[in-house]
Amino acid sequence: MTLSRRDAIKVSGTAVAGLSMGVVNPVNVLGQAAPQQEWPDQLVEGDLRVRAELPLNSDGSAPEHAASAAGDLVGTIWRFTSGEPPTDIDYDYNNLRIKLDSRGLAKVSGTLKFSDLEALPRHSMVTLLQCGAPQPTGIVKWTGVRFSDFADMIGVAEPAHYCRLISHDGYYIDEEMPTLRHPQVMLAWMMNDEPLPPVNGAPIRLVIPFRYGARSIKAISEITFASPGFSARIGE
Repeated sequence: MTLSRRDAIKVSGTAVAGLSMGVVNPVNVLGQAAPQQEWPDQLVEGDLRVRAELPLNSDGSAPEHAASAAGDLVGTIWRFTSGEPPTDIDYDYNNLRIKLDSRGLAKVSGTLKFSDLEALPRHSMVTLLQCGAPQPTGIVKWTGVRFSDFADMIGVAEPAHYCRLISHDGYYIDEEMPTLRHPQVMLAWMMNDEPLPPVNGAPIRLVIPFRYGARSIKAISEITFASPGFSARIGE
């Protein structure tokens, strides 16, 4: 059974860790409805989710490693929210087409192509990708462009407070612009000097090495900029 990311958020951190390590059967986690309990009428103490360690530098950035440390990601990788890959993805980054909706917060909108990104300085880094659970995890070499260079290329203006990035399968994240402009944040299409495999986010993904892996959204299909009070709802 394949566990989707939307299913994953329904279970506890401990259960997710067990699923990642293969010691918990997904059917046992998702196949049984949680017992209905009356909501308490006062504050009660509960268990915190168990998370894997995410080692960071004192300034909050991610440690960077030597190229020789780069290797594969280990553990089960949840790729598609529906459990099945969309049929309309062209995994070749050379054919990249991303809907860019600046909503007046950048100089350009339209369809972002690989030729647009190819004109930017190429950047590589070797960092840890760590899921909130112990696995998947691994030190990986990423290659692409800095998000800050991309934002400057399209002329993102100061009123843009955050950005929504949407995957081909409908999964999305919202990130504040100061985070996205951090020099370690990338739009990457290469992993360990090879094109991203579909399971790792082809044709292009976000990489935020100082956040847990779920924030490094895969298979980006849409990018929208917004400010507080300016809705970025999907399809609007």
